[in-house]
Amino acid sequence: MVQSDKKRRSTRSSKMVSSPVVMTRMQAIMQKEMVREFLAEFMSTYVMMVFGLGSVAHMVLGGKFGSFLGVNLGFGFGVTMGVHMAGNISGAHMNAALTFTNCALGRMSWKKFPVYILGQFLGSFLAAATIYCLFYSAIIEFSGGRLTVTGPIATASIFATYLPDHSTLWRGFLDEVLVTGMLQLCLFAITDKENNPALQGTQALVIGILVVVIGVSLGMNTGYAMNPSRDLPPRFFTYIAGWGIQVFRARDWWWVPVVAPLLGAYLGGIIYLVFIGSTIARRPQILEDSMVYEDRRIPVLPKTMPNPPMTSPLTPVSVSPINRPSVRTVPPLSDPIHLEHF
Repeated sequence: MVQSDKKRRSTRSSKMVSSPVVMTRMQAIMQKEMVREFLAEFMSTYVMMVFGLGSVAHMVLGGKFGSFLGVNLGFGFGVTMGVHMAGNISGAHMNAALTFTNCALGRMSWKKFPVYILGQFLGSFLAAATIYCLFYSAIIEFSGGRLTVTGPIATASIFATYLPDHSTLWRGFLDEVLVTGMLQLCLFAITDKENNPALQGTQALVIGILVVVIGVSLGMNTGYAMNPSRDLPPRFFTYIAGWGIQVFRARDWWWVPVVAPLLGAYLGGIIYLVFIGSTIARRPQILEDSMVYEDRRIPVLPKTMPNPPMTSPLTPVSVSPINRPSVRTVPPLSDPIHLEHF
C-alpha cells in the first residue's frame, strides 16, 4: 500500500511538473509566425464557408427560406467576417488564387504558399462537413435518400459549383477567369494606400460588398467559384460522403474552378499594377506636426561672425531676418515601404 501511494504521488507530481512545460511549449509554437498564419487562414476560411454553404443549403433545400440573393449575401458577409477574423494576421486571403497572385507578384514569399493553402483547404473541408451534419436530415428528406449530382433532386451543388446546361465548358472557363480577375482588380484598388483605399476599419465591409456585387451581377453562369479553396475541398468531401466519383465527372467541370481562378487573379493583379499602380505618383513621407530644431540644421556661418550663444539642443532656432545665415536642411526622408493588406 505504501509503495502504491508513493507511485501515485510521484505520477501526480510528474504530471503537475510536465503540464506547465507542455503549456509553455504550446505557447511557443502558437507564437510562431507560420503557425499563426496557418491558423488564421484555417479559421477565416472555415467561417466564410460555413456562412456561404449554409446559404446555398437554404436555397436548395429550404424553398421559401432561401434565394440566390441570400447566397450572395451569405458568401459576401461571410467574407467580411473572415477578414475580421484574420485580416491583421495573415491578410485573410481565404482564396488560393489570391495567395498565388500575391506570391507570383512578389508581395509574399513562396515559402508561405503551402502554409496558406493547407489552412484554407482544411478550413473549407471542415466547413463542408459541418454543413453536411447540420442539414443531413433535410438533405435526406429532399433527395429521398439518394445523393445525386445532377437532376431535379441533386444536392451536390450545396457544396461545390457545377456547370449549367446552357453553358459550355470553355465559356464557363472564361467566365471564371473574368469574375476572378474582377475580384483581384478591385481588391488591389480597395487596399492600395497610394490610390483611394477603403477607410481604415471599413475594408472588411467593402470587400464583402464587392463579393455580393460580383454574385448578383456575374454569378448566374458558373456560380462564381473564384476560389479553388472554396470549390475543391467541399467537392472532395462529397466524394467521400456518398455522392461518389460523379462529382468529378459531371461535364468534366471540376478542374475549371481550380485553374481558371489562378489565371484570372494573376491577370487582374497585373492589369491593376500596369494601368493604375504605375501611374500613381509615389510621394515621400511627410511628418505631421513636426518642428525644425537646431539639431536638424547645419548653419554655414561667415568667418567674421561671432560665435552664436549656447542654446539647448531642443530649443527652436530664432534667427533675425537681418544677416540671416544660410541654412542647409536634412534631405527629405526616402519613399516609405507600403505594405499591402492583401
